[in-house]
Amino acid sequence: MITLNNVSKTYNTKEGTVQALDNVSLTIESGDIFGIIGMSGAGKSTLVRCLNFLEKPTSGTVIVDGSDLSKLGDRELRAKRGQIGMIFQHFNLLMQKNVIDNICFPLKIAGVSKAEARKKAYELLEIVGLTDKAKAYPIQLSGGQKQRVAIARALATNPKLLLCDEATSALDPQTTKSILALLKEINEKYGITIVIITHEMAVVREICNRVGIIGNGKLVEHGNVIDVFSHPQSEEAKELVLRNTGENRELVETLETKNCIRIVFSENSSYEPVIANMVLKFGTPVNILKADTKNVSGIARGEMILGLPEDEKLASEMIDYLKERNLAVEEVSGHVG
Repeated sequence: MITLNNVSKTYNTKEGTVQALDNVSLTIESGDIFGIIGMSGAGKSTLVRCLNFLEKPTSGTVIVDGSDLSKLGDRELRAKRGQIGMIFQHFNLLMQKNVIDNICFPLKIAGVSKAEARKKAYELLEIVGLTDKAKAYPIQLSGGQKQRVAIARALATNPKLLLCDEATSALDPQTTKSILALLKEINEKYGITIVIITHEMAVVREICNRVGIIGNGKLVEHGNVIDVFSHPQSEEAKELVLRNTGENRELVETLETKNCIRIVFSENSSYEPVIANMVLKFGTPVNILKADTKNVSGIARGEMILGLPEDEKLASEMIDYLKERNLAVEEVSGHVG
């Protein structure tokens, strides 16, 4: 569906040249819900804008559904963009138009008759669950309702690809869940490929089947969400996976320990008292610094951060014990906070 080959993007500013993207190569398959995640300023929004050529790469190629976007003329590029819907963090609705007219707007630009456009718009309102808000104006809607209108508008031209640039960042956690559930339903029902740009690992875990991690303009890691969650390889991935998340984030005092590890429980290992058995076997307690269960692509995955004994040999034997029981184990540098 989407292939990026050695895509780079630079900007010339008063302060000098900024390398927003650096030699990014990536493939997104048809039907994927693909997450692109990174910290602020990593280059992820630039990347998503290159997917529809709102930003033209300085070098490299972007191929969407078999078409090299760099080789398309203006008319062909406009037609291709009609197959690519986009939703934004701040909705970008036309405030002077009501809901039904907002959804009709791209159809009007495409030359669709008013009657046909309105019929299509009402069908889309039913899909997003807002049939009772057709005559309402954006100022009368909640944030979640505005985003549902934006999704309906993005679907108006029957796109094959939907780009979501921080589409849930302005929403509360409960509304975020409902929007993600809607996007997943649209993906499954209509087969639309979805690319989600976010800085929140929780969003990726909730909905995506594959993920790419961006750091300083580079694609530092990519793969299945479960694999990246269980075995993060890059420093950026480890930071995103280990970072405290949740609806009620609390500041906690930093807990220092010399031998700190993170373990991930699969479905098969969740019912065995592995930690208790390990403590009994080695006759030495461990410090549980964090324990949590997360939904990763629809599968419950438990994780723990453990502080092991300072004796290196004993700690190593405990790690081997955990690995023998098919747990994902990785070292965490220094502390958990």
